[in-house]
Amino acid sequence: MASLIPYEPLNRLKPAADDLWIVDGPEVAMRYFGLRLPFTTRMTVVRLSDGRLWLHSPTEPAPELTAALDALGPVAFLVSPNRLHTTWLAAWRKLYPLAVTAGIAAEAAWSGARLDFALDLAGAGPFPWAPDIEHLVAPGNTFSEADFFHHPSRTLILTDLIENFELRRVSSRWLRLLLRVTGPLDPHGTAPPDMRYSFRGHLPALRDALARMRAWGPERIVIAHGRWYETDARRELDRAFGWVEKGA
Repeated sequence: MASLIPYEPLNRLKPAADDLWIVDGPEVAMRYFGLRLPFTTRMTVVRLSDGRLWLHSPTEPAPELTAALDALGPVAFLVSPNRLHTTWLAAWRKLYPLAVTAGIAAEAAWSGARLDFALDLAGAGPFPWAPDIEHLVAPGNTFSEADFFHHPSRTLILTDLIENFELRRVSSRWLRLLLRVTGPLDPHGTAPPDMRYSFRGHLPALRDALARMRAWGPERIVIAHGRWYETDARRELDRAFGWVEKGA
């Protein structure tokens, strides 16, 4: 299979719901099972009711992208949902020094770098993006993940707790081989094996988090890797998290 650019056009705002956009960014190399593999990246942008912009898992800040964001409103929040999704955070902070950074303060970046967040997502709050956005933190052994719900559009925003790779959009033959062996592949996206391992010691907390996600009543689920779910959010949650209910 020839090399391809996944989810093009890249670095463009793509409407997903009212006041919510996704941005597919360039691939980023991550070490996985001893290999350095290219993973697709995706940012979620929310325009809050006061007009400020909330950026989840920021992708590369390309000039055409930042210009489009500036036309939408002021960039106010830069959110790192877990320690894997910090690659371009420093670059965004340099471009938008007044934006508030948010992440799980107790956990260093995957590279080992210590990150200085203005807001700790694991803290008690209140958080300045309420009532538009609500979140929870699912604790894990090697890393935790903050998951968000945008109330006005009824959109659940996950990161790595569900991955749903489309093989035709994966440029690396090694990653395609690994995904065939381990999953998670479209249309049966779920958590990859390393993620499941991280959460195995915290299944009661993860079940509580899943119950809260269901209670939010999402209509769609945006994820960071692979095809996201435009409809049937409750059904996809039940399917993708079946391993949690089984205690696997």
